[in-house]
Amino acid sequence: MDEKENSVSSVGSLQPSSIQMFANTSTLHGVRHIFGYGPMTVRRFLWTLVFVGSLGLLVVECAERVAFYLSYPHVAKLEEVATNNLVFPAVTVCNLNEFRFSRLTVNDLYHAGEMLGLLNVHLEIQNPHLADPQVLEVLKNKADFRKYKPRVFNMREFYERLGHNLKDMMLYCKFRGLPCTHRDFKTVSKKREFFLHTHTDVVVWNASPEWVAGSRFVNYFQKGIG
Repeated sequence: MDEKENSVSSVGSLQPSSIQMFANTSTLHGVRHIFGYGPMTVRRFLWTLVFVGSLGLLVVECAERVAFYLSYPHVAKLEEVATNNLVFPAVTVCNLNEFRFSRLTVNDLYHAGEMLGLLNVHLEIQNPHLADPQVLEVLKNKADFRKYKPRVFNMREFYERLGHNLKDMMLYCKFRGLPCTHRDFKTVSKKREFFLHTHTDVVVWNASPEWVAGSRFVNYFQKGIG
């Protein structure tokens, strides 16, 4: 009975472990030399050092590449080209106050006062405590509709008359040593939404094609409601 048990245990000890079976069937170079059968030898120890060192270098290189990718590297290339003839740039003016209060008439206030945020639905001054005293005094005189008979109102004419004009804003203009005026510019785009109150009125002026580089443009900006 004892001999049978000893023979069974000896056979079990001779069977390779799972990691040894994996190492011998794996195609990964060097693994079968590390987890081979038998005791540890100098050859197996050297294979272990080489494998661990190679694996460490691979992990370090991969970590470096991942860190380099996460740093979002980029290369900025600039090319400078000298030229004597450049197209005159467009001048874009975006004013905060869409309409000039100084051009506002009683008829404008009657028809568009609510759209401008100056009057409420009852044609009364909206939030008078927030208005400037001088503006409020002018607004009170224009908002007196007790004996007023409204006239025909045209929204397009209203925008053109109360909008900002380059002639009124430009104080000084010089281009290549020669003076220029508002007549040298033309409005190429007016982004306006009729019957809709917007906060800005973007007007773009562009010079004539024959103009070239070297300009100076001085503009006048009005404060307040304007």
